[in-house]
Amino acid sequence: MINKSVVVNLPADAEARPVAVLVQIASKYESKIFIISQGKKINAKSIMGMMSLGFGNGDELTVEAEGTDAEAAVEEMANYIESK
Repeated sequence: MINKSVVVNLPADAEARPVAVLVQIASKYESKIFIISQGKKINAKSIMGMMSLGFGNGDELTVEAEGTDAEAAVEEMANYIESK
């Protein structure tokens, strides 16, 4: 299992779009991928679950993945979440 803590830095002009992009990124990988925030562990491939997190800029999240391509999945998800 691989995990990485990140601080959210996404475009402020879009609310639902960043979540949809994260789900698309997660869905490319075979690994099980989760986002952990405020004690909740959500399947990153679930659009409804991800939207329920309600995270915003400045929030700290943990990206966690387990599987054959876990390292690549965590890196791509983290890079997107921290993008400027």
